[in-house]
Amino acid sequence: MKLSYLSIPNFVTHRGVELEEVVLSYEVAGCPLGTAPIVLVCHALTGNSSVAGPTGWWASLIGEGQGIDTRAYTILSFNIPGNGYDGRVCYSFDAFDLKDVARLFVAGVEQLGIEQIEIVLGASMGGALVWQIGALIPDKCQQLIPIASHYKASDWLLAQTEVQRLLLEGPKPLEHARIHGMLCYRTPQSLNHRFSGEQCSDGTPKILDWLHYHGKALAERFQLHAYQVMTYLTSTIAVAERAEELRFLREKVSIVSIDSDLLFPHYEAEETAATLGVPLYTIHSEHGHDAFLMAYDQLTEIIHDILLNNETQHYDSNEDR
Repeated sequence: MKLSYLSIPNFVTHRGVELEEVVLSYEVAGCPLGTAPIVLVCHALTGNSSVAGPTGWWASLIGEGQGIDTRAYTILSFNIPGNGYDGRVCYSFDAFDLKDVARLFVAGVEQLGIEQIEIVLGASMGGALVWQIGALIPDKCQQLIPIASHYKASDWLLAQTEVQRLLLEGPKPLEHARIHGMLCYRTPQSLNHRFSGEQCSDGTPKILDWLHYHGKALAERFQLHAYQVMTYLTSTIAVAERAEELRFLREKVSIVSIDSDLLFPHYEAEETAATLGVPLYTIHSEHGHDAFLMAYDQLTEIIHDILLNNETQHYDSNEDR
């Protein structure tokens, strides 16, 4: 996968600011554009457009013979402007909200001449983008698969992003924010089972050594401004105020949730699925939010089931006609 670029002209943000140009970077994997159904993949907070291939962060799900088979689909993934992956650091961290990002992605899809998207797929903040893109262009999206996410930022999520914001203004901002973040992405059971009170040779609890390792690792590969951008965007998830407002998407949505998720709790997904009358698929894991990056066997099976069920429903609807 290699980066390509689009220029989105005269874009007006949610604040009413008109930007002469927004450069949108993206990557394409699998079948060439125009030769196969499109899968639009939306990345999470520290993710990027490299979703497949040797360095792809979701390569265990997207690739030859994987849950999303690159032999059958064209994989399209945009970088969220400001995530730093394309080397472009521009605008203030709060220049865009999540709806702006979705609008930019839609503009990119239109500029590429794509008339239909077979699947819009994403996890965490990327899952919220799935909801938002579906709400913006429902007629162009055949299937929406939001994973470990929600259609709006809950009070709990807003509290966590506020802690992140404060940490990002302090000393060692990336390291400390990541340490806090890891505690949102995992669970007490997961960490207790992993470390069992063990210590390093110098007497440091292994859990603390692990937390600082992840904090330093992020600080080495991520830019502060980019992390501020992505954290702010997480706080702006607002596709709808109530699930009822999204009933027009019910024929397209399959929700995937993690039963131990602390960041986007499972009960939110249960309530949304029940209200909309849409399928809910559950990843069973003690690892919390990060299970969408860990429980690949389950996630692959779930994606396979969703695609199979939707193919069957599509066939049945054609038979009815």
